[in-house]
Amino acid sequence: MIESREDLGADSSPDEDETWELRLYVAGQTAKSIAALANLRRYCEQHMPGRYHLEVIDLLEKPQLAEGDQILAIPTLVRKMPEPIRKVIGDLSNEERVFVGLDLRPKRP
Repeated sequence: MIESREDLGADSSPDEDETWELRLYVAGQTAKSIAALANLRRYCEQHMPGRYHLEVIDLLEKPQLAEGDQILAIPTLVRKMPEPIRKVIGDLSNEERVFVGLDLRPKRP
């Protein structure tokens, strides 16, 4: 399925918060993997547009990559930057849980 990279930080200004580096580990195109990716993209675009880099890693294609981030369940989202590293497991459908897990503050209207 996927080992894609999205770099959407091109139009961010230096005054904004730093760019977030996120990795989503999935295993093929399962319903949970597809839902996790869709939910994550929606959250990123709503709350940090232009300030994130998303890498999706399909462990069916590259299982050796699971060891580096100590992935034990999938889908798993890993926030690499800003530090410290944080992880959220599941389809990311619970927005509040994702925000708490990533220590992300919702964008104010």
